[in-house]
Amino acid sequence: MNENIPVPTNIPVPTNIPVPSNTPESTNTSAPADAPASRPAPAPPSAPVVGSNRWYLSAAPIVRALVHLCVPMAAAMIVGAIYNVINAGFIGSQHDTSLLAAITLGTPLLGLVMAVGGVFGVGGGALISRHLGAAEHDPGEAARIKNVSSFALWGAVVTGAVIGAAGLVLLSTVVRLLGADSAAVPATSAYVGVMFAFVPVLAAAFCLEQIVRAEGAARQAMIGLVLSTVANVVFDVVFILVLHWGVAGAALGTGLANAVTIAYFVTWLQRNSEHVSLSPQWFTLSPSVLKPVFGVGSGELIQSAFLIVTTLVLNNLAAAYGDSALAAMGVAVRIAQVPEFLVMGVTIGVLPLLAYSFGKGDRARFGSALRASAVTVGGIVTVFSTTVFVFRDQVFSAFSGDGSVLAIGVTILTAQLVATVVNGFTGLITSVFQATGKALPAIVLSMAQGVLFVPIVLVGNAWFGLGGVVWALTVTEVLVFVVGLGMWLASRAAIERGLAAGSDERAEAVLEGAAA
Repeated sequence: MNENIPVPTNIPVPTNIPVPSNTPESTNTSAPADAPASRPAPAPPSAPVVGSNRWYLSAAPIVRALVHLCVPMAAAMIVGAIYNVINAGFIGSQHDTSLLAAITLGTPLLGLVMAVGGVFGVGGGALISRHLGAAEHDPGEAARIKNVSSFALWGAVVTGAVIGAAGLVLLSTVVRLLGADSAAVPATSAYVGVMFAFVPVLAAAFCLEQIVRAEGAARQAMIGLVLSTVANVVFDVVFILVLHWGVAGAALGTGLANAVTIAYFVTWLQRNSEHVSLSPQWFTLSPSVLKPVFGVGSGELIQSAFLIVTTLVLNNLAAAYGDSALAAMGVAVRIAQVPEFLVMGVTIGVLPLLAYSFGKGDRARFGSALRASAVTVGGIVTVFSTTVFVFRDQVFSAFSGDGSVLAIGVTILTAQLVATVVNGFTGLITSVFQATGKALPAIVLSMAQGVLFVPIVLVGNAWFGLGGVVWALTVTEVLVFVVGLGMWLASRAAIERGLAAGSDERAEAVLEGAAA
């Protein structure tokens, strides 16, 4: 099952006078000589400082902008994917297949974190980026960012706390729903219980990453994610290899590592962000914040909810074929994440650039960014998926010496790599919808995988057994891409109208101004 983690997007604000991104913004409100005295017009914004985060969003050559935004994101996600493989190795070193099965069964919790952090982080981050782009024409747009960032962070924390507490109360029921058999119940309960305790932390870390990236600070987002990975490895060594706490130690290490990430992001934002505020005093339930945040974020929620459902179905079907199938699936997914996360680095990394360009109304830059990122995605999936596929036997055998696990795992890995090819382009289309605030297409695309996967995997299991279960996701990904491509073609006219006006909101303001 592909794990779209996210990573899991974002940017600093345009000003009228070029200043460093951590310097208070200045604006020029003087009107041209020929402007009506009753309606002073602001001077055109000056060019952003070359090399600043805002410059990469606003004016940098597209290739340089993509390198700045996507390479750090891809690097961080690759480090995360490598950690997942190392983590599986740590667990595998305990020579207990039920422990690997427990981690696989706990995968839906990652979807739960995505559901919480994604609603607030992705929705809030995209809105922050659009405000930053729109601020090039209307500096007042930047003032709204404090409300958006505060709402996003504290909304994620409170929601995560409620879900985590409910999960701990219903832990035994949740473990049964995850598909754990009697042999895997103790390990799964330990892993899931600790993960539930850290849901608020994981959700906050994911949300803060989106806010940092919304300011165009891709390098800082990468540093935060790499810090988390390094901390996670250290904690794994201590909790798994030294203290022998097994999967509970793995979950504890993940939670504490994300706490390290939160500390870094909060510190950086407080010291460097001109417009973002994490103070509860800026928290608001204003419709101008809730509607766009939940409009985009609900797509993440639905996608994550379906990820949980589809993973539950997949785990329960795979469990019928024994712990070897579950263990093989867990290892294969982690290996396939390497090329997949490279692609996600591009599709997620380009989102702030697309949102900023859309908010600014820069049609040429929006189109160039979309074309360049599509070419990059195509190159990545061709080169890396082919390489991993060619050496799939050697790669997989490095993580398991069990012949039955190896035989099943190679087949699962092949199916995962084929799915990665189309999944990358689907992710790019989703980023376009999120960047432009097109909530309905984003929601439909998020629902498509879950709606299509369940009947496909059930039919595949009934007709082809384990092979049908393994290849069901690949078939689903191809169909989802077709759906996404069709919706993108149908939405192009609406996106063009939004670009022509700069944004829907500014278009209305222009019309109202003309009528006045």
